[in-house]
Amino acid sequence: MKRMMSVAVAVALVLLAPAVWAQSVSAYSTLEEPLAKALFEQYKSETGITVNFVRLAGGETIARMEAEKANPQASIWVGGVGLDHITAKTRGLTTAYRSRLAGNTPAQFRDPENFWIGLYVGPLTFATNLDRAKALGIAPPKSWADLLKPQYKGLIRMANPNSSGTAYSVVATVRTINNKDENKAFAYLKKLDANIDQYTTSGSAPGKSVAIGEIPIAIGYAHDQVKLKAEGANIEINAPSEGSGYELASMSLIKGGKDSVEARKLYDWVLSSPNAQKLFTQWFLVLVAKGAQKHPLALSLDQIKVVNQDMVWDGDAANKKRLLDRWNAEIGSKR
Repeated sequence: MKRMMSVAVAVALVLLAPAVWAQSVSAYSTLEEPLAKALFEQYKSETGITVNFVRLAGGETIARMEAEKANPQASIWVGGVGLDHITAKTRGLTTAYRSRLAGNTPAQFRDPENFWIGLYVGPLTFATNLDRAKALGIAPPKSWADLLKPQYKGLIRMANPNSSGTAYSVVATVRTINNKDENKAFAYLKKLDANIDQYTTSGSAPGKSVAIGEIPIAIGYAHDQVKLKAEGANIEINAPSEGSGYELASMSLIKGGKDSVEARKLYDWVLSSPNAQKLFTQWFLVLVAKGAQKHPLALSLDQIKVVNQDMVWDGDAANKKRLLDRWNAEIGSKR
């Protein structure tokens, strides 16, 4: 009798195991950590499924996925500059998924082969702490050319393009506004380096430093800076007059991820949940889904001059590696 009971218990445990394991999914996220936490907590409240996530900058995420390629530790990547998702695709780190909800996202904002899908857009802008600027006797920069002025020496902060998709977008944008002439682009970046006090790991970190007056000027994405201003930071935000590059923050499934079924469920929920969209909007993100609401303070692409980006070229792994190798050789290694 005892043997029959123990066998029954063992069978029950085997049958229950998939249900138990299905209650969680592992993810990487390049969203701001408080937003990622709120988003995934909302998902759990609606579905009962826990998202075990690690927040990483875009370049860090790619490096982690590359290192774990033989044994992926996450199944989905939520957020992060679209160029990084394109790089991940070309390196064979992600897998295609045609969500039934993908049609709600315009074709120009998703991969034609369904390896990634865009969530929101955000232009590169300059944030200036007006109190620090007044004390230093400087005016807020309003163009890429302005950033090279000698009065800004050591007063500008941006992220490191090796770890940050935001900063790589700066490199790609500078190349574009120089008619894709890489020699001219790097001549500019080397002059800009003379005015940079430090390169941070995260793309949003420089703006936070400007908000508290640690540094007067930062290069970053508009939504991060608008949020700081809405929270009370005395900053001015300007889009460069020559044209701004922009991010298309995206989402991908990780190739070989162990939680592939649950990852697809989370993917679909991010694309469809009104509560998820509300959270994004509260963070001043401009969603690309059809009919999505927009925060009145958010800065959309139609409000500024944007460059004609070739995202597929910029995100190609070989192109990106060459640009980063040159940045490291001519700028990063000189610091």
